Amino acid sequence: MRTIELSKRQEQILQIVKENGPITGEHIAERLNLTRATLRPDLAILTMAGYLDARPRVGYFYTGKTGPQLLSENLRKIQVREYQSIPVVVPEHVSVYDAIVTMFLEDVGTLFVVDKTSKLVGVLSRKDLLRASIGNQELSTLPVNIIMTRMPNITVCRRDDLLIDAAKELIEKQIDALPVIKEADGGYEIVGRLTKTNITKAFVALAED
Repeated sequence: MRTIELSKRQEQILQIVKENGPITGEHIAERLNLTRATLRPDLAILTMAGYLDARPRVGYFYTGKTGPQLLSENLRKIQVREYQSIPVVVPEHVSVYDAIVTMFLEDVGTLFVVDKTSKLVGVLSRKDLLRASIGNQELSTLPVNIIMTRMPNITVCRRDDLLIDAAKELIEKQIDALPVIKEADGGYEIVGRLTKTNITKAFVALAED
């Protein structure tokens, strides 16, 4: 839910509830010389946005929460599963050259490396591939499992994790993406990826929903 720009009438409703709450919708309508039906959409918006709270047979209360507080509350309700994207994976014995080509063609900044059972065993970043390219190594014969970051040094997240917690991990670890995993047969199966772009989309959606 977004932080909305209130109309003049919605501002008036808030002021009435602040000064007189709890107050029924009928009494609010009387003070504005309007019908209850006319006010119903405004009351619904203010309640859904979190500015007001409604209780049956009692009336409306002012929550006292500011726009930033409401935005923060809504952000803390979002789970990773709502914004995760499709992971790009490569087998652990693929060459660094092929990994570079895959990263370019898929237009991603991180590749996830899996073993023969499709379990997560490593992560490849742009920096890893660039570092390998600068050396005097034959990229077409060098396997990615030589240069990748291995478990247990991989930061992961799960689908039901909070998006804000995953975002903190991206910032603290200074990485571009997290594999979204689930436990499977003693290892991790990759079910998605979470990137800085996904986080940005979440913020934009909160502002424009």
